[in-house]
Amino acid sequence: MNSLSAFSRFTDTLKQDDHTMPVLFIGHGSPMNGIEHTAFSEYWKKLAREIPTPKAVLVISAHWLTRGTKITAMDFPKTIHDFGGFPQALFDVQYPAPGDAALAQETRSLIKSADVELDHDWGLDHGTWTVVRHMYPEANIPVLQLSIDYSKGPQYHYELAKELAALRKKGVLIIGSGNMVHNLRMVHMPNRSVNDFNRAYGYDWAIELNELFKKNILDGNHEPLINYEKMHAAAQLAIPTPDHYYPLLYTLGLQGKKDQASIFNDSLLAGSLSMTSVKLTAA
Repeated sequence: MNSLSAFSRFTDTLKQDDHTMPVLFIGHGSPMNGIEHTAFSEYWKKLAREIPTPKAVLVISAHWLTRGTKITAMDFPKTIHDFGGFPQALFDVQYPAPGDAALAQETRSLIKSADVELDHDWGLDHGTWTVVRHMYPEANIPVLQLSIDYSKGPQYHYELAKELAALRKKGVLIIGSGNMVHNLRMVHMPNRSVNDFNRAYGYDWAIELNELFKKNILDGNHEPLINYEKMHAAAQLAIPTPDHYYPLLYTLGLQGKKDQASIFNDSLLAGSLSMTSVKLTAA
C-alpha cells in the first residue's frame, strides 16, 4: 500500500503543466568538469537559471550500459566515481540528490517497447553528477538515470525516446549526456595530463564531422544522424563505439514539431572530443 500511495501522490503532483520542459544533450567531456569552473560548467549553471526549474531530472548517460533497459528506482542514489587517474578531490565529491521511485514507475509505464527493470543498485555516474551538480548544486531535485541497452541499434534508441515525451509536460527535464565526437584513443595529450582533455584543438576530420552533425540537428534532419555510419567516412573515427553518441539520439527522438534546436558549448578538445551540446525548446 505504501508504494501505491506514493505512486498516487507522485502522479497527482506531476500534473500536466502549461509549458513543455526543454530537452538537452550535454557534452560532458572530462570528469574534471565536475569540480572545475570551466567555460562548459559555467554554461551549465547559466542554463539552469534560464530554463524552468524542473520537478525532476531524468538522465540518459553514456556510462550506464546494460542488456535490457533499466531505470534507477532507489530513494537515494549513490554517487558513482567510475573513472581512474584523476585527483582525489574528484573522488571525494558526493552529490546527494534524492531519487524518486514513483517517477521511475511512471517512466516504466510509459515505455511500451521494452520491459523496463526498476534498478536499486546503480546510482548517478559521472555522466550525470558532473553536470547536474553544477546546474542544481543544492541537490534538492530528484535525479534518475535511464540505462542504454547496448544490444540495440540507433533506431531503437531514437524510437524509445519518443515514449518519454509525456514527461516533458509534467516538469521533468530529460538530458542525454555523452559526446558527439568521442575517440579517447586518438586524443592529443602531449603532457599526459588530465588538463590536456580541455586543450582546445580538433583534428580536421573531427571539425568536419562536428559541423555536419550540427547542420543536420539545426535542420531537424534526423535520418542521417540515426544512420551515422553512412554519413561520413570519418564516422568510425568520431564514433568508434556508440555509447557516447546514443544519448544524442534520445534527445533528438524527443524533438516535437514546435521544438527549436540551438547549439551551445560548441568546442572541440584534445583533437578528438566534442563538447558540442544541444537544447530543444518548444516555441
